[in-house]
Amino acid sequence: MKTLNLNTKKITLQVFAFVGLISLALVVVAFTKADDTKAETTEVIPPALAVEVSTPVVDNITEWDEYTGRFEASNRVEVRARVSGYIEKVSFKDGQHVNKGDVLFTIDQRPYKIALAQAKATLAQSKSLLKTAEDNFNRVQSLKASGAVSMEEYDRRSQAVAGAKAAVQLAQATVDNARLNLNFTNVKAPISGRVSRDMVNEGNLIDGGSANSTLLTTVVATSPIHFYFNGSEADFLKYARLARNGERGSSRSTANPVFLQLQDENDFAHEGAMDFVDNEIDRSTGTIEGRAVLDNKDGFIEPGMFGKARLLGSAEHEAIMIPDEIIGTNQSVRYVYVLGADNKIMTKNVTLGPLHTNGLRIIRNGLTAEDKLITNNIQKIRPGVVVRPIETILQYTNKSLLTVANAE
Repeated sequence: MKTLNLNTKKITLQVFAFVGLISLALVVVAFTKADDTKAETTEVIPPALAVEVSTPVVDNITEWDEYTGRFEASNRVEVRARVSGYIEKVSFKDGQHVNKGDVLFTIDQRPYKIALAQAKATLAQSKSLLKTAEDNFNRVQSLKASGAVSMEEYDRRSQAVAGAKAAVQLAQATVDNARLNLNFTNVKAPISGRVSRDMVNEGNLIDGGSANSTLLTTVVATSPIHFYFNGSEADFLKYARLARNGERGSSRSTANPVFLQLQDENDFAHEGAMDFVDNEIDRSTGTIEGRAVLDNKDGFIEPGMFGKARLLGSAEHEAIMIPDEIIGTNQSVRYVYVLGADNKIMTKNVTLGPLHTNGLRIIRNGLTAEDKLITNNIQKIRPGVVVRPIETILQYTNKSLLTVANAE
């Protein structure tokens, strides 16, 4: 019995020891989870978002207005014959450059040579008749004083001389006309430029010398070349007031600079000048036509090409400019994020001007030179959010825009 009691006590002590160990383990685990929960709760609070802030670019600029239009030849001529006949020869290759006076087409000359020979013969005959009439008149002229010839005969012979002179003049005019028609059988380039294809081939009969004469080809002069565009009435009034105030010369009297861009180009690389503004505003469209002229010595620009033009649109003035990509839209309202008090985000509504040539957007109203703009993480912020600002400087070179952080 004593042995059994000792064993029972020993077992009981072991059980209590085991239970104690388990309890201690549970307490340790509970405290560990509590610490982890506390740590997790601390990590949920995020730090303030870092954003770059910068003041707007303020600079003295000249604004440029953009227009779309098309290039046209500075001179374009439809080549038509001035006499009728069969095309005997085509003396150019389609699309080649020709000089003024080059023979393009030759019309069969034989009928016109015959006509010229006939006119010359008629002229010779008229001159012979004039000589006879003058000799007859000279015979009676000396007899007039003595009364040996009647006044009737004297007047008849005098009129015969006048008639013969008129006949000579008529015959001479016929010769000149026949010679001119013979020259017209060589159809020449009226201007220097690039010729189109031949609309009529050798051997075809053409009509010439009238408003409905056969079109043979066209020649266009492309150096210099013209660029035509239309501006609104409001634009015209703006330029007129600038000219009146002496801030910008009128394009009717001043060759204001124009920079042009072709359809596949990113820059306005072609320089020209204004040389024409129309004399009235089109009533149907409310626009007025303008024209710029530019050198095209290499012939790269062709008539009919589409292009854009930048025209001097203001006098030099101070302007506030910002990157276009930081401007937000709320229906018809444009706004930007700026840094407010206590590093809180706020919005400012702005009135936009045109995009300047340096790639920045001109701001008409809504910003000051001291405002601190948010220039990155635009999608991650909203008004009232506290941020950690990083001071930066907006720098631009032509159309490249860089944001450079200040050294701390």
